[in-house]
Amino acid sequence: MSFTVFLGNLPTWVTADDIKQWLAAEDLVADAVKVIRNHETQESKGFAFVEAPTADEMASIIRRFDRAPLEDRLLRANPAQPPKGKDAPRGVQPAGAAPSMAPRAQQRPDRKRRGGRDREQTPRSAFATELAKVL
Repeated sequence: MSFTVFLGNLPTWVTADDIKQWLAAEDLVADAVKVIRNHETQESKGFAFVEAPTADEMASIIRRFDRAPLEDRLLRANPAQPPKGKDAPRGVQPAGAAPSMAPRAQQRPDRKRRGGRDREQTPRSAFATELAKVL
C-alpha cells in the first residue's frame, strides 16, 4: 500500500533536498521525495510527491504542511491520487463517474494565465535556513 502525499503550491526554487530538510526539522520521515519538473526546462512545476512509510506518518506530514505559509502562498498537502492510465484518453471518465460540465477554457473564458513574477526572490539557501527554523 502506498502512503504518498501530494505537496502543492510550491515556489519553483524548492528542491527535494529542501523538502527533506523541512521534514527532518519536524522529525517527520519520508521514504522518497520527488519534485515534478518540466521535461524541457527542468524548472519545477510547483508540486512534489512525498512517500511516507506509514499511514500515520502520511497524516502527520499532511497536518504539518497543509496550509503552511511559504513566501506569499499557502502550501497544499493531501493524499496523492492514483495516477491516471496513460492509455485512457483525456476527458474520458471511469464508469459511474460524474461527467464534467465543460472544458476548463469554456468554464472561465476571462481567466488568464499568470506570466512571470515581478517580486524579488529570497536567496534559496538563506530562505531554506529560515524556513527550517519556522517549520
